[in-house]
Amino acid sequence: MTRALVLGGGGVAGIAWETGLLHGLSESGVDVLAADRFIGTSAGSTVAAQVTTGVPLAELFRRQVDPALRTPEITANIDTEAMVAMFAEAMSGATDARDARRRIGEFALAAETVSESDRLKVIEARLPVQEWPARELQIVAVEAETGDEVIFTADSGVPLVQAVAASCAVPGTWPPVTIGDRHYIDGGVRSMDNADLAAGSDRVLVLQVMEMPGDDALAGQVERLRAGGARVQVVKPDTAALDAIGPNPLDPEVRGPAAQAGFEQGKRAAAEVSTLWG
Repeated sequence: MTRALVLGGGGVAGIAWETGLLHGLSESGVDVLAADRFIGTSAGSTVAAQVTTGVPLAELFRRQVDPALRTPEITANIDTEAMVAMFAEAMSGATDARDARRRIGEFALAAETVSESDRLKVIEARLPVQEWPARELQIVAVEAETGDEVIFTADSGVPLVQAVAASCAVPGTWPPVTIGDRHYIDGGVRSMDNADLAAGSDRVLVLQVMEMPGDDALAGQVERLRAGGARVQVVKPDTAALDAIGPNPLDPEVRGPAAQAGFEQGKRAAAEVSTLWG
């Protein structure tokens, strides 16, 4: 039996919630970090990189809830309605999904943001270990100039910090990441979760932080995984976690409450997840 852990996007709040939930599961005896494959998108790429490079969950959790241990972040605000409108405009004028992603890439390349070097410092601080792990880790991004999806792995020849930064490059909020002569943007432009990349696994656990209005991509991906014979479970923030995350998932101040809410939710979800995980 092969198992995949899919970690979706959701800003610094998503990093905190996913970390807390994984820690709550672990403290309840459910070791989902024994997965054979890790798929990380945006915030989920940070968490996937952290847990696969051997940093203990307890330490990662403390780095979220203890103000003295939190890494520096750049405060930003994400306008969900504006982002949905941008995606809708890109889709309406596009010939296909790739062209829509390319149009979003154009917007990202033209946007005024913080400098790429300042943003990379944030990602570096998030990753205590910056070498690719021996575990199977897939980090999803999109090439801004072409709209092509890109799956970074240890064999890609790209530093882990740059791969994670690319996957976390929210269009219009954070700068595209330069790798060679190309630029890359958030893997959430392809899909907020990219659970379809878990095809071939027998058990799939998806942590879905955010649902974009009108986005049913995950439902379709789960349906196809199940049609292929996989057992799939999706865990979303419960009411307490949503309250802790609040309206702006990019607000660094929500990290402590979101992580704690995730931890408590993880303990409550342990029995159900254990049934899936085996």
